[in-house]
Order: sequence, then structure tokens, then C-alpha cells
Amino acid sequence: ECSVLKQRSRDSLPRCRQSQRSQSGLAMPAADAAVLWSFGKCLGALLPVYLAGYYGFSISVVLLGLMIYMGWKHSRLEKVMRLKSAMYLLENEMEFTTEKVFRAKRDLPPWVNFPDVEKVEWLNKILQQAWPFIGQYLEKLLVETIAPAIRASSIHLQTLSFTKVNIGDKAVKVVGVKAHTEHDKRQVMLDLYLSYAGDVEINVEIKKYFCKAGVKGIQLHGKLRVILEPLIGDVPLIGAITMFFIRRPKLDINWTGLTNLLDIPGLNAMSDTMIMDAIASHLVLPNRLTVPLVADLHVAQLRSPLPRGVVRIHLLEAEDLTAKDTVIKGLIDGKSDPYAVLRVGTQIFTSHHVDSNLNPQWREMYEVIVHEVPGQELEVEVFDKDPDQDDFLGRVKVDLDIVKKARIVDDWFNLRDVPSGSVHLRLEWLSLLSSADRLSEVIQKNQNLTSKTADPPSAAILAIYLDQAFDLPMRKGNKDPSPLVQISIQDTTKESKTCYGTNSPVWEDAFTFFIQDPRKQDIDIQVKDDDRASSLGSLSIPLTRLMATAQLTMDQWFQLENSGLGSRIYIKIVLRVSPTSFTSDFIFLQVLWLSEDATPTTPSPRPLDPGSGGGPGGITAELNPLGPGGLSKPLPSRPQHTTPDPEFGTEGVLRIHLVEAQNLIAKDNFMGGMVKGKSDPYVKMRVAGMTFRSHTIKENLNPVWNELYEVILTQLPGQEIQFELFDKDIDQDDFLGRPRPIMLRKNGKEPKAGAEIILKGVSHKTKICERSTSPRWDEAFHFLVRDPRDETLTVKLSHSWGQSLGTLTLPLREVLLEPGLVVDRWLGLDGALPESQILLRANLKVLQTFYSTATMLRLVCTQETQVIMCVALAACSKDGADPYVTFILLPDKKASTKRRTATKKRDLNPEFNERFDFDFTLEESTQRRLDLSVKNSVSFMSRERDLIGKLQLDLDQVDIKAGVTQW
Repeated sequence: ECSVLKQRSRDSLPRCRQSQRSQSGLAMPAADAAVLWSFGKCLGALLPVYLAGYYGFSISVVLLGLMIYMGWKHSRLEKVMRLKSAMYLLENEMEFTTEKVFRAKRDLPPWVNFPDVEKVEWLNKILQQAWPFIGQYLEKLLVETIAPAIRASSIHLQTLSFTKVNIGDKAVKVVGVKAHTEHDKRQVMLDLYLSYAGDVEINVEIKKYFCKAGVKGIQLHGKLRVILEPLIGDVPLIGAITMFFIRRPKLDINWTGLTNLLDIPGLNAMSDTMIMDAIASHLVLPNRLTVPLVADLHVAQLRSPLPRGVVRIHLLEAEDLTAKDTVIKGLIDGKSDPYAVLRVGTQIFTSHHVDSNLNPQWREMYEVIVHEVPGQELEVEVFDKDPDQDDFLGRVKVDLDIVKKARIVDDWFNLRDVPSGSVHLRLEWLSLLSSADRLSEVIQKNQNLTSKTADPPSAAILAIYLDQAFDLPMRKGNKDPSPLVQISIQDTTKESKTCYGTNSPVWEDAFTFFIQDPRKQDIDIQVKDDDRASSLGSLSIPLTRLMATAQLTMDQWFQLENSGLGSRIYIKIVLRVSPTSFTSDFIFLQVLWLSEDATPTTPSPRPLDPGSGGGPGGITAELNPLGPGGLSKPLPSRPQHTTPDPEFGTEGVLRIHLVEAQNLIAKDNFMGGMVKGKSDPYVKMRVAGMTFRSHTIKENLNPVWNELYEVILTQLPGQEIQFELFDKDIDQDDFLGRPRPIMLRKNGKEPKAGAEIILKGVSHKTKICERSTSPRWDEAFHFLVRDPRDETLTVKLSHSWGQSLGTLTLPLREVLLEPGLVVDRWLGLDGALPESQILLRANLKVLQTFYSTATMLRLVCTQETQVIMCVALAACSKDGADPYVTFILLPDKKASTKRRTATKKRDLNPEFNERFDFDFTLEESTQRRLDLSVKNSVSFMSRERDLIGKLQLDLDQVDIKAGVTQW
């Protein structure tokens, strides 16, 4: 047995050695490949540095590229970590919820925060089981439908193809469902809380440009509302499914390929925002996705139903905001420059900002259309205006269902996510009436309102659903047009999508307009080709024609003007949609009405503790008799008399008559400017913190408005009114001009005037005189003037260094023309009343300087150094040298004693002719030395020598009083 074992071991030994040799042979190429890959990565990292040195770029270019790369790398790692964290949370939701119960509520799923939100694990299991088959459908949809449509849309994308479509193993997860069945018995309304953190991978290639791009990992979180309506008594029991996001979902995309560039900080947020805008244009209110399940269904009614109502928002004021503009790194508290951003769905408004105020007053009004109640919320965010990035000052959310029930809400709301602050809002729910009987009454009430916004209050809303047109005219060459529609009502214009390559387009777009007075406004419809220059037809419908119909309804084909003989557009205008026949175009007109029996909620005291704003899970600010914070404070003793501000009762009214304009600039040109057109001018006026806007006059360079505006002036003194003229355009309005602001001086108290005199960055201020319209200062100031031919003296008058009282601008070249170089007379003020003048004496004295007539290097008694030229410099390379001269005034080595000339490219005999000044006395010159170096300008990676030559001059050995010029 021993001999047999020995023989077997001898036989197996060669085989083992042979196996080891074969394994080592396989391992060697892999190791070599790893070494080559590491070498290639190092070479790729050093290549930009080498190229920067080779081409002579500054080191700042390399540092900038390194910073961009580090930012991109950091953004990529953050995205990957967020994606992995979200995947882990979805896979271990129960464990995460039970073990982390003490976490903040926002970290928990909705079914924990809200008792009426239910878990649907059975639905998630179905989705996970069906996910591979959903992926097959999406792959087929992308490759067979979407890719051909993209290739047909542009000649640059004709070689586009999807090289890889893999939606991964992670399915969309429904983390909670809330059912609403109490509002309408003919429908089922579901709110699905969706969360998707998937390992989706989609790669796109454009072979023509050798371009590859793709996506690897997506996060999407939001609340999707699904409406099942109408419920019918036949299979499938549901007539259609309507889906939309009530508010914009949160999106995070991990890019690959060429789109890696979108992960650079700055582009990252921009790219995600553009994609979210595309999603919002289809799936965020007021946009809806409707899928009919049965035939002969009124899809238009489901896709664009009547709004639930209108909320008028009064943004009044805020108090106790956080100070963000601190001084000395936070040691001294400053103020903030607050402004507010208001959002309801896709409707966004931004208030003006108030400078340096922690208790700002805005007094602004906005109107928003509410499409879904319950569900839609008003979100108010307050920010501090900064030059770089605005600081967050807090937010509050209000459920608009509360406003609908209360009709009027006038309350203070605590700002969340900040230590302190509250905002005062007045919210009014405006009902929609189906009759125009009370329209005159509504318009009269709106005229009695003192609106401080650019737009007056609305009396009605107009919702237009645009569906189709028929037999539009062809392009030149008998080609099909690509029509779009522009719908305008007064100054508001909205545009439909473009239907490419058809003369019978189907748009299926919905639009909503606010109407101030239907008796004076028209609907202007323009059908144009996609170049927006070629008109395919037009239509004008006065709203008075709609008001004369039964139930404010029109349902008919309209013949397009300036179009073909058979060119028509089908429009249905209706206040209530009757279930008689399928309609494709309809317009809703409803009167806004504030119920007379509605009583506002009592404004609560300003909360003492900022709190979270109440509401389930911190989502909605609930209202209660004690205010949104649930707090109250002891009522003070009842005063017997008011204690008004000293300025109370001193207000005045300014009446502005906007009459006409003449000889305006033509901005609407054609054929690249070869054919001059006209302009559509309107005027913006700003005064006392308010903005007014005139109506637009189309195609007129000499418009006549004849409009009247009134404003209450409350601030003293020195208010001004500013005018700006614009040309109304579809995309961006063109600027037509700005006249000089008009100063306003209100009767009442006289100003406390002070003057600031400014000359080239140096300013002096006078004392502030007591209240007087004829202040007297009797003060003198002195300035050093480098070149009076190019400098200007500015005098600014203001009230207590605040409100401007006027400005004087005096070019010193005008003083040079005066006898004795003296100006001593009354001068008019800009931006003030015509009779406003200032008595000023300006005396210019020229310093005497001794110059010699020699050339080359010159030193004179005015402590001036002039470099004339260099000759016969040594070459530093085959191209010669790029010389420049540097100076250092020793013994001080600091920035104020260093100078440098410009660089002369490839010149061994450069002529500089540059002058440099040093500030020191003639006595100090005996202790100074001038160190001069002639250098070659090279890049930081170059091997060429830098120094060409140098010398030192002892100024005590030079007669600089007489001036010295020598080699």
C-alpha cells in the first residue's frame, strides 16, 4: 500500500506543477493589464497639466479644471450614496420603521404619519412580480416608438438608437394609499405615495457624432393622484383613469457617458429642473394624463375639468425673521433682506424684497386657480436676498381645503425649519358662479379695492381647451405645415404645443386665464407655423358674444380668418359641460364671487414659539382659535385711545396720467432685420414700492394710452417715479427706453438734507441740516486729481442719507474751460424738481512738475518712474524672449511698492513707454533703493529661464529733483 501511494504521488506531482504553470500563465496577462490600466490613468491625469504647460496656459486654468473635476466627483459620490440609501430604506422599511421610531417624522413612511394612509404590500408584491414584463414593454416602447419619433424630429438625430434598456430589479414601490370617497359618489379618488429608487440603466448612442450618453440609477418620490371616473354599470365598471401629481415630485438622476457633465455642480440642478419641467408639463396639475377605457366618453371633460375655485392670497407681513446678514463672522447680528415665494402647484409668485428689515411689510395680492381640493396646498417660503445665494428664512404650508371651508382665513402662521419667524396671510376663497347676473356687482367691488399689485383683481376666469383644426393652408411647395396656436387675452399670451407635418392638427391643450372685465376683453387666437412668422389663420371672439349665449355656452365650428376657404377650428365655450355629445374644444367662463356670509377667522396674536406649524406630520398648518402655533398670550389692558405713528394722517395722493409716447424703436423686425416692423409697447411705472402696468397697444410706434393711476404717498421725502417702456413679445419683452426718474416732493415736513461729494472712489459727507428746503452747509473738501480730463465730480443730496433729493454731475473738463479754473454758480440737480439747484464752488489747481528732455529711464521729483525701452536683450529660447520689467522700492517689500510693465511678445528690443508713480517725500528718497528686473514671461511648466537681468539704483545717488534719464 505504501508503494502504491508513493507511485501515485510521483504521478500527481508533474500534473500539479503543470497546473500551477498554466494558472500563473493566465494570471500574468491579467496583472499586466492592471498595471497598464493604472499607468494609463496616471498618464490621463497628467496629460492636462502637460498640455497646459506646453501651450503656456496659466496654472489657474489647471486649478479651475481640478476644482470642476473634484466637484463633479463629489456630486457623483453623493448621488450614488443617496441611491443606495434609498434602495436600502425601501427594502428594509419595516425594520427601519420599528427600530428608528424616535426619528423625525419626515424620515418615516406616510402610513406612520397619517392614520388614514394604508399600507398596500399586496400591490407592491404584484408590481415586483410584473416588473420584468413591464421592462419588456418599456424596452419595446423606447426602441420601436420613441426612437423613430426622435429620429424624425431632427436631421441631427437620424442616427440615434437605444443601445441598452434595462429597468433593473427594483420596482416602483407604493409606500401608502389614501382613498377619498366622501366627495363624489360617481368617482373613486386615490392618493398614491410613490417611491422609486431603481437601478435602471438606459444607454443612447448617436453614431453620427460618436456620442454616447445614458442614465444609471433614478430616484423619484411624490404623491400621484389617481381618479377612477365615471363609475358605470357595465364592464369594466370604470370609464377612464386620470393620473397627475398634485405637486412636483422630487427627482434625482445618476448620469453616465457624455451626460456625466450634467453632474458638474450647477449643471446638476439645472438638468434635473429641465427634466422636472418636462414631467410637469404633462403630469403635474393643471396637466393630467387621461386613459379612456370605454368608447364614446367625454374625455375633454376629464382631461380639463372646471377648476374648484380661486384663492385670493394677500401676503401682508412677517415678523421676527432670522438675521442672516451678520457682521464679523456672526459676532454682530445684522438684518435680512426678505422676500417670499408662493407656490400652488405649477403657479409660482415672488414678492419684492424689503431691504434690511426683520419685520417686513409686503402688502401684495395674488390669485391662484385651485384644481383639486382636498390635496392642493399653498406653500410660502421666505428667503434673504443675497448677491450670491439666497438664505432660507422658513416655510409654511396651508391646506387649501381649510380655506374652502372657512371662506376667509386671516391669520399668523409660524415658519418651520427656522428658530423664529411668522408670516401674516389673508386667504379668500372665491366661488365660481354659472351666471353673469352678478358680474357688474363683482366688477364694481373690485374697482373699490385698493390693489397694490401690477394686475387688478379678477372678475372671472376663462379656461380654454384647444383640441383640433381642419384643412389649414399648406406651406410653400405644397408641404404640410407644423401648426401651433397662440391664444391672447389683453396682455397675456399662451402657446400650445406644435403638431409637426399636418394640416389637420390635434392639440388637446388646456389654458386658463384671469379676466378683469369680460365686457371689454376679447379672445385673440392666432394659428401659426412652427417658425412663428408664417400665419395660418386667426380668430377673434369678443367675450360679450359669449355672455349673450345661453348659460355662457358656445359650441360650433369657427371659420378662420386670413386662411384657406375650408380652414376651420372647432371650439366649444361652455360654463358647465352637458353630457349630450362628445366635444373636443371648450372654453369655461366663470364669475369669481366672494360669499357675503363668509367671515374671516380672527387674526391670532403673533406666536411666541415658532413651532412646526401644526398639521398631521408637519405637512399642513392647521387653524385653531389660538392661532397656527396653538399658543396664546395674555390679553393686554384695553386702551382708551389710539396711539398712531407721528406720520399718520400726512399722506397725499399722486394722480398719474399716462397720455402717449412718440417715435419709439421698432423691435418686431422681419427677414433678419431687412424689413422694419413695429412694436407692441406698454409702460411699467414704479412709485412708493408699487408697480403699475399699462395695457399693450399693438403695432404702434406712437401709442396713445390715456390711462389714469392713483397712489397714496406715505414716505417723506424724496420719492421718485420711474417709467420703463417695453415691447410685448411671446418669449421675452424687448426694452424700449427709460426716461429720467421724476422726483416727488410731498407737501408736509421739509427734508433733512445732506450732501455727499464723490470723486473717483473718494467721498466726503457734509453735515445734515435741520429741516429746510434751502439747506446751508458752508463746508469745503479737497481731492487729489490724476487727470481732470477724464474724471467727474458727483454731488448726491439725500434726506438723512436715505431718500434721494437730487444729483449733480460735474465733469472736471468743464472746469478746465472756466476762467481761472473756477466754477462758482448755481447748478441744476438731476432727478429733482425743475427749480431745484445747488450753489457750488469748484476750484481746480494744477501741480507743477519738473521734467527733463532725455529719454530711456526717467526719474523726476514727483516720484515718478518711466520705463522707455530695452535693447540687445539675451534670447531665452529659439523664439527670442517675452520680456517685461518689474520694480520693487526697497527696503519695503509689499504690494504698494511693486510695479510691473506689460509683456512684449518675441522682442529683444522692447519699447514700453510706461509710467509708474511712488508716494514718498524727497527726504525719504535718500533711504530708498529701486530694484529693477528684466524677466522673460514663461509658463509654470516651461524650462526656459525667467530672469534676463537686473540692477539696483540708490536713489540718494540720483538727482531725482532735476530728473534723470539714462541707460
